[in-house]
Amino acid sequence: MNKPTLVIMAAGLGSRYGGLKQMAPVDDNGHIIIDYSLYDAYRAGFRDVVCIINPLNEKDFTEQFAKASKKLNIRYAHQTMDKLPPGFQIPEGRTKPWGTAHAVLCTKDFIEGPFMAINADDFYGQAAYTMMYNFLETKASATHHAMVGYQIENTLTESGTVARGVCTLDGDRLVDINETTEIAPAPGGATYPAYGGTVHLTAGTLVSMNMWGFGHSMIGEIESRFEAFLTKGLKENPQKCEYFLPNVVGELLIEGKAKVEVLPTIDKWYGVTYAEDMPGVRAAITKMKADGVYPEKIWG
Repeated sequence: MNKPTLVIMAAGLGSRYGGLKQMAPVDDNGHIIIDYSLYDAYRAGFRDVVCIINPLNEKDFTEQFAKASKKLNIRYAHQTMDKLPPGFQIPEGRTKPWGTAHAVLCTKDFIEGPFMAINADDFYGQAAYTMMYNFLETKASATHHAMVGYQIENTLTESGTVARGVCTLDGDRLVDINETTEIAPAPGGATYPAYGGTVHLTAGTLVSMNMWGFGHSMIGEIESRFEAFLTKGLKENPQKCEYFLPNVVGELLIEGKAKVEVLPTIDKWYGVTYAEDMPGVRAAITKMKADGVYPEKIWG
């Protein structure tokens, strides 16, 4: 059996952050969030990594991960807008990438077994990597996938609102994900505007942070549904339509073609959705180093 591969989605534009946030240092040693993701993944057992990037940034990434690449087999998949099925073209004036499902599809020639997919700009915590690696090693199949679920109150920022996939569960199985925008902190949980008013999410509500574990078959599912997405999306919103990974998962759940096991964690998420988030992320990492969770220089 092929060992699990870590897939890091790092080709996003980072428009709300104001630059290429994937490369912004989060400590005084020049580490970026992905360095910590790689370190946590290595400790969990991962040895193969595919980083999905804009090819224009490959030199920056290879230099950043020079030390990590001595421990991990790091390869680079290019997410470019011209990677489309025959008969489709990039709409004139479009600059926005095609979304997270398209990003994963760009790894088609790199992935041979089960894989874990994460965002480049999210700090997930060590426990999540260990849980997911164990799942991929022992349970993942063509119809059995997994998602790490975070408590809503542990995923918010004081710098603005966020978008989260709010989960509906049946025991430990995912029933549905509702992609919800404009979520803000509130006493006892969080709130978001809807139905002409405000909806409250109670503390402990599980949400998706795009940390997925898939059997290899997910690549084929993403590819087989891409043309239908483009046909509809290019007609309705040619400049901004995006092929989202959670939407593919949702379709599989509706069709009864897959089971998604939710792996809950109480760890706090850290991220740089906004530039104003950076001081808080740096402070959290400094404290984790002081507490012995990470060494000062994570690759020696």
